[in-house]
Parts: sequence; C-alpha cells; structure tokens
Amino acid sequence: MPIRKILLVDDSKTELFALSDILSKRGYEVRTAENGEEALRRLSEEKPDLILMDVVMPGQNGFQLTRAITRDPSFADVPVIICTSKNQETDRVWGIRQGAKDYVVKPVDPDELIAKIRAFG
Repeated sequence: MPIRKILLVDDSKTELFALSDILSKRGYEVRTAENGEEALRRLSEEKPDLILMDVVMPGQNGFQLTRAITRDPSFADVPVIICTSKNQETDRVWGIRQGAKDYVVKPVDPDELIAKIRAFG
C-alpha cells in the first residue's frame, strides 16, 4: 500500500512548517499535531498511512506516544518514523524498542526522509 497520508507530530511550528513543505511538495497529504493529545485526536479522526514523530514535546513525549500507538491494535500497522534532534545511538535503540520502524535525526535531509518513507510504501 503506497504511503499517501502522513501525520506529522512536532511541538515546533517551524519544524511542522519545514517538514510539511518537504512532504507536500512530494505529493503527500500531511496532517499535523503539536503534542501527544492532539496526535491521538487526529488518529481518532483519520488513520494515516505513516506517522512522523518528534521526541521532545510537552506532556507525553514521542517515545511514550510511539509506544502507545504501536501497541494499539487499531494502529499497529501504521509505521512510525521518529524524527528528532536526539542523535545518540541509545536514543535510536530506545525509539525502535518503543515500536518505531525507523529513526531520522534533525536537521532532516529531505532525500533521506523521502527514501525512508517510500521504503514503507
């Protein structure tokens, strides 16, 4: 199934704008959420094909949210790519253990990000 709809979760309006721009220019339909609560609300409204998840956010962080989403049978088939400035190997390993299918470090290389997304489609 090709990836068309992406839920982008990040508390930075600048990152949301930049990533939305990269994705929408390549034909993806992007919905955004600025925190975990809003992300869960968006998920209840429409199931995305993929989730791009920041880690450092107020309230529920991206690791916690990834774990909650990937363990929910309704969304277990939706791949999560963690997209964060946390660039330590321990962070990457922890993100994958929480259920993420891939891990991208900011600042994002647009071609690398698109290649990782296409790998799921």
